[in-house]
Amino acid sequence: MCGIVGYVGERPAAPILLDGLGKLEYRGYDSAGIAVYDGERIQMKKSKGRLKVLSELTHDGEIFPGHMGIGHTRWATHGEPSDVNAHPHFNADQSIVVVHNGIIENYLKLKKKLTAKGYEFVSDTDTEVIAHLLDHYYQGNPLQAIIKIMHRMEGSYALGIMFKDHPKELYAVRKDSPLIVGHTKDGCIIASDVPAVLKYTRDVYFIENEEIVRMKQDSMEFFNVDEESIEKESTHIDWDVDAAEKGGCEHFMLKEMYEQPKAITDTFSPRLKGKEIVIEELGMSDEDILSVKKMMIVACGSAYHAGVTGKYVLEGMARIPVEVDLASEYRYRDPLIEEGTLMIIISQSGETADSLAALRDSRSRGAKVLGIVNVVGSSIAREADNVMYTWAGPEIAVATTKAYSCQLIALYLLAMKFAKVRGTVTDQELEGYIEDLKRIPEQVEMLLNNKNRIQKFATRYLAARDVFFIGRGIDYAISLEGSLKLKEISYIHSEAYAAGELKHGTISLIEEGTLVAAVLTQEKLYQKMISNMVEVRTRGAFVLAVTNEGNGEVKRAADYVIYIPETNPYFTNSLAIIPLQLFGYYISVGKGCDVDKPRNLAKSVTVE
Repeated sequence: MCGIVGYVGERPAAPILLDGLGKLEYRGYDSAGIAVYDGERIQMKKSKGRLKVLSELTHDGEIFPGHMGIGHTRWATHGEPSDVNAHPHFNADQSIVVVHNGIIENYLKLKKKLTAKGYEFVSDTDTEVIAHLLDHYYQGNPLQAIIKIMHRMEGSYALGIMFKDHPKELYAVRKDSPLIVGHTKDGCIIASDVPAVLKYTRDVYFIENEEIVRMKQDSMEFFNVDEESIEKESTHIDWDVDAAEKGGCEHFMLKEMYEQPKAITDTFSPRLKGKEIVIEELGMSDEDILSVKKMMIVACGSAYHAGVTGKYVLEGMARIPVEVDLASEYRYRDPLIEEGTLMIIISQSGETADSLAALRDSRSRGAKVLGIVNVVGSSIAREADNVMYTWAGPEIAVATTKAYSCQLIALYLLAMKFAKVRGTVTDQELEGYIEDLKRIPEQVEMLLNNKNRIQKFATRYLAARDVFFIGRGIDYAISLEGSLKLKEISYIHSEAYAAGELKHGTISLIEEGTLVAAVLTQEKLYQKMISNMVEVRTRGAFVLAVTNEGNGEVKRAADYVIYIPETNPYFTNSLAIIPLQLFGYYISVGKGCDVDKPRNLAKSVTVE
């Protein structure tokens, strides 16, 4: 969740650290700090609040000379947000300095032992324990000290470390928390995510669990916990540097919504070969596909909502039983993995802690795992048996838009492929699906260009306290995502309900003026949904309907109607989500909220 940047090379380090941390602001943080080594001493500056505060305190890094340094943006887990608790953290004589992402689960036990040995702590963090533990084991060889603490720490960590005794060496360590390194034209750089390094290099090394990197200005060496050298291959990143910038838009979220037509096209185009669905990275022959008896989809947040849609589409098209689990719950329910189970892990970052843990658990139980992720070389991509990439490009805003839309497309493609192989669709039906799929980008663009109507409607509900989203079947899945988009960026209480559950308690929450957003894109369910809309309207609710073009009957039950273009019923979520994304966005803007960095949230949840 936090951000790490480190640099060693010919150039002044501080400006590079601040620039890299700026590219990681989307991950969420409450404080920031940098430490720079000038060859004689390590200078540090930390501050609570936004990165601009730190930039001002250091005059954009100019007051910190030195060609090696580490920086960090913190999201509080141990100790409140404060200057003292911010990273980096020193040992007692300021000869060792550390930045850390993750959680050291046994830090209290380690802290007690260190305190007994005379070490004093100035912060409430688990990270300061690492600095003192390194001090305890350091006898002149940084690598050996790092290996010793790795054997004693439990939990997750990505570390950037500097030793005063080694003025030209920067160390990086990783266990269950993402970290990448790369060569620049004039040195080496470390970071916790790709956008921080795009300006400096396109070829990066993804650090595996329990690997250590020693970097100098002109070299990089990799070691395992046995102090043995490791050979690694770099991964080339094709992302456009401009993709990590706002491109003239007021917010990353708006820019990324407008990138959805291209992202959707980029995700399906390589997999469409004429009238066939070709997913080479699936790594499954027709015989393998026929042997699948059950699918299990595991994900968190919006990726989970995409998975709920996937259940309806996969079961409907390919006639395969599908279970969908929240990754945080899957880990603790002792799931039954039968022979013939295909596990699908969906994650934008490919580093989501609960999803990664579910992947490892399911593999240990014998399941074949397919990862659907957006980040090349991420942990889920590397650890899954096979990976299907969603080519959304960098997504900076915390609230996902284009990555979610691409996850839907990936699931559609998977369902179409399985349906074809299993003979549950005819060639003519498959051809129709493909044509409808190809039209989605143009239809999404049309809906985005209709944003003014939604913006005007949103201004009426800036003061809303409660909003409810209802739907049936596949429309319930889109209600979940629409509700999340609203609540996470506008801070308005919002819930999504299966419309058939209204009379089982939920309808008691409806009062005069309550906004109810009803999604009805499945024609066979129109009448039931209209009955639900009438129920809430007669109790004083204002009803917003999102429905298909041509559904004139809905007007008698709704106060305001947004129409989406005609498409295959399986694909309607790709269109219905667009006005709901825009609605949440304009509510947030109207309320003056921080759209791209909503409070208490982080882009990549890399701790449990």
